[in-house]
Amino acid sequence: MQRASALFRLLGDSTRLRLLRILANDRFNVTELTGILGLAQSGVSRHLGLLKDAGLVVEEREAGFVYYRVADADENGNRALWPLLDAQFGTSAQEKVVRADEARLQEVLRVRKENFETHGDARQLVPGRSWAAWSRALGHLLPAIDVVDVGCGEGYLTLEAARWARSVVGVDRSDEVLERARALGERRHLPNVQWKKGDLSRLPLPDASVDLALLSQALHHTRHPEDALEEVGRVLRPGGKVLILDLRAHEEAWVKARLGDERLGFSDDELRQLMTEAGFTHVRVTVGAKQPGDPFVVLVASGTKFQIQDPRIKSQTPHPKPQRRR
Repeated sequence: MQRASALFRLLGDSTRLRLLRILANDRFNVTELTGILGLAQSGVSRHLGLLKDAGLVVEEREAGFVYYRVADADENGNRALWPLLDAQFGTSAQEKVVRADEARLQEVLRVRKENFETHGDARQLVPGRSWAAWSRALGHLLPAIDVVDVGCGEGYLTLEAARWARSVVGVDRSDEVLERARALGERRHLPNVQWKKGDLSRLPLPDASVDLALLSQALHHTRHPEDALEEVGRVLRPGGKVLILDLRAHEEAWVKARLGDERLGFSDDELRQLMTEAGFTHVRVTVGAKQPGDPFVVLVASGTKFQIQDPRIKSQTPHPKPQRRR
């Protein structure tokens, strides 16, 4: 009775129940669990320690990493407990906090897959297999052009583009984020990168000054994406390209409070229309990343700024911009 009482007191904490629900899907390390739960690492470690002491969670070490998983029923002697927990997990699946956990869990699994991580499956071990290497290899095929990374964040994409671009400007509205980006750039020793503070609707660049504008998960952070796209068109040279990675429309409202999202993504047609009304031609929208069970689908969109057909004819009028619907 004392053991049962202690066990039910342990399970009286909602965070520990959330941990068990997550670990019932797969094994995870502390860093992954911290991202899924949105809690401090110290708190996650403390809860894991309590669950481990109670025999509900086991620890596994592999290749320098520590992973946690739920203990098998025969390992902890709590065979009758798991049907009860499974039933609770099922009835709470539509709760706001559980849906947010599930969305972040699926993102962690997607990142694992895209990073070619083996996670203990020796059949998946292929030395040298890397998405990062493939993206850098494709950079060898690109011309030396001038690029702006709009909403650059901490600058990871900016610095990747600097490997093949002639010059790159990373623009973000946060001083704190730009400071971290500058520090990362200094460590990488890339001389062709500049960092500038600016908003998506007021880019700190002259007219027609870049050949390519990148917006990676930036457009859903503005209330007026149509203004941001028109501003991108202003700084692009004729014939320049815009490349967008953003989320397809979803229902995960928690991202507004936690991540500062202004919009819950875009439908394919909406994104295509926004780009067309901003004056871009040859607009293309495709799926960039999608995983079963993950509410976040990444859309990839591209378009071209109108271009004078014959550069020798100075008086030729540009491609007319469609009227934007208000």
